[in-house]
Amino acid sequence: MLSLTCTTAIKAVIYLASKTDTGEKAGILEIAKVIGASEHTVGKLLQTLVKAEVINSLKGPNGGFYLTKKQKNQALLPVVEAIDGKDVFRRCGLGFSKCSATHPCPIHNDYKEVRDRFETMCRQRTINDLCVPVNDGLAYLFG
Repeated sequence: MLSLTCTTAIKAVIYLASKTDTGEKAGILEIAKVIGASEHTVGKLLQTLVKAEVINSLKGPNGGFYLTKKQKNQALLPVVEAIDGKDVFRRCGLGFSKCSATHPCPIHNDYKEVRDRFETMCRQRTINDLCVPVNDGLAYLFG
């Protein structure tokens, strides 16, 4: 359902959220290493997230990427929409351009149910909700 770039973006945002309380900023190299992603991919997606105002960046010797407390408490949905687009929760599970209740693909009904539940989760769960288990050592960003 989500692109690899989008899942990488979610991991990067969760990592940045884990630094919000201390006020730390992180650079592209650090983030890429922690989440196990390429520097090129991380750099591009972080700039996309800055433009979408999901995260912030600061240039200079004390610069880097970071989240404000308000951004940390936003839903996961803006991250997903910034990377995969607003129609991500309307796409066909098999990639058909014409798939609907009246012209369904073979997995339409089952996929729609899963897709709708995932959209609800993205609307209800905050970045902080996903950050807490990582900070508590109960979940991981790379493995």
